[in-house]
Amino acid sequence: MGRRFETNLLRSLFIFGIGTFFHLVRKPLIKDWLIVFFLKSYIATFLDNLLVRKGYLKYPVKLFKTFDVSVLFSYIIFPVSCVYYNQQTRNSGLKGILMKSLIFSVPSAIAEHFLEKHTQLIKYKKSWNSFYSFISIFSTFLLTRGIMGVISKSAVKQKNTGS
Repeated sequence: MGRRFETNLLRSLFIFGIGTFFHLVRKPLIKDWLIVFFLKSYIATFLDNLLVRKGYLKYPVKLFKTFDVSVLFSYIIFPVSCVYYNQQTRNSGLKGILMKSLIFSVPSAIAEHFLEKHTQLIKYKKSWNSFYSFISIFSTFLLTRGIMGVISKSAVKQKNTGS
């Protein structure tokens, strides 16, 4: 696949991600979904920067050339998928949260694996592989969901005590 295809793929995913973002945050609890979106962006950017700086990941073809990380993935695709995941697990118990995290993480890891093998959008270096990507995706879904659980419980507690 050539760079023109890869650049067009990134542009298409960017447009899709922005459209999906506006659709997802229109649902009730917009404040929660925006917190999830920005929290996931922060976590993904931190991890992505760390992995790029340590030499585990590289993004040869980029949408925005001034960034070392995948802006599309860290700031749009991953956070949008996390908002959708949090919406789907809002009323789930632990088992449902874990199962849905798998349901969201496996396709993401498979897509990343395909892109790593067949494009220049992402390249694994050193000992990094698809399994590590899956673990990091799975873990950050759970981390974000856990933080949102704490925030929600704190908000309910504050509301009930009138503080």
